[in-house]
Amino acid sequence: MTREISVDMMPAQESNADQFLNLIRQSRRGKFKIYIGMSAGVGKTFRMLQESHTLLRNGVDVKIGYIETHNRKETQALLDGLPEIPRRKLFYKGKSLEEMDLQAILNLHPEVVIIDELAHTNIEGSKNEKRWQDVMEVLDAGINVITAVNIQHIESLNKEIKGITGIEVAERIPDSVLKAADEVVNIDLTADELVTRLREGKIYTADKIETSIRNFFQPEKILQLRELALKEVASQVERKIETELPRGSHLKPEHFLSCISSNHEIASKVIRKTARLATYYHSKWYVLYVQTSREDGDKIGLAAQRHLINNFKLATELGAEVIRIKQNNIAGAIIQTAEEKSITTVCIGKPHLNLLKIIMNTAIFNKLLTKLSEANIDVVILS
Repeated sequence: MTREISVDMMPAQESNADQFLNLIRQSRRGKFKIYIGMSAGVGKTFRMLQESHTLLRNGVDVKIGYIETHNRKETQALLDGLPEIPRRKLFYKGKSLEEMDLQAILNLHPEVVIIDELAHTNIEGSKNEKRWQDVMEVLDAGINVITAVNIQHIESLNKEIKGITGIEVAERIPDSVLKAADEVVNIDLTADELVTRLREGKIYTADKIETSIRNFFQPEKILQLRELALKEVASQVERKIETELPRGSHLKPEHFLSCISSNHEIASKVIRKTARLATYYHSKWYVLYVQTSREDGDKIGLAAQRHLINNFKLATELGAEVIRIKQNNIAGAIIQTAEEKSITTVCIGKPHLNLLKIIMNTAIFNKLLTKLSEANIDVVILS
């Protein structure tokens, strides 16, 4: 008897095979641990090296892929006895520089590798632009990674950090890197403890101490950064609990919709704040840009177009799905998208945002509120 196989079944079989392949890849992927702190000098690198000694004593094949001791004596002393993978040397702009040797780590394939300075930008000519991208490769190769980063290097917190410290942090990591971690550990100190460490010369050299105390290491700034770090780790712990202990299926998952216009400064703020909400709730989120006839490519300047593209890129890096719709009825586009994507919360800018003005100037605004209310969708106006 000849057995017939329906062609219609093949896509389902392929889908099942892909799902199983993903499970295999996940099981082969290395475990990822991140030490996070509110600032330099709290002891992240010190703790990583202490853990390395513990692992080594327990027979684990652990190697130092890259460590930055900043010439701190206590930290430097902990390097003794730990096997280090030599850094690769290269010339850049006439200078001899050292960089982490990604290929050497992959070739040696230790059980655990310590990689410091997660937000570091690699020297031009390296395989990857950023060290966190190197770390992703190492994890994909099945090597466990322990790393460290300061709270100010998290992408979605960039503007908030600048507001606290007055400093624009150039080296940042996407929030998705933190989400990929199996464990996030906060290295916490009080403001007084941190300033004491600074005065004792355990963070910077003597010539930098007083300047640092007058600027970055002010108690009120440290307190705010500490709060951000604690909130971030609490959010990551909650995500882990929800992943391992799923809530009841009767709860509706959160889906956020961030609505932006071509006003790039406000759009950037709305994107970052929605990213923080989505991170806190561990939820899927979208960015909606409705291009009206007023914002056709030939009607807005090249600078505005460039800023818009940069905001799309920012949203994607922060984990959003970007939706672009050509339509003059902005409110109608929001309703349509909210229904299609099962949105629970719509996020828009504060009232002076052009997008809100356009919505409020249309007769459909009441319909928008009614529709969103009927669908049990919240509207958040972000300051």
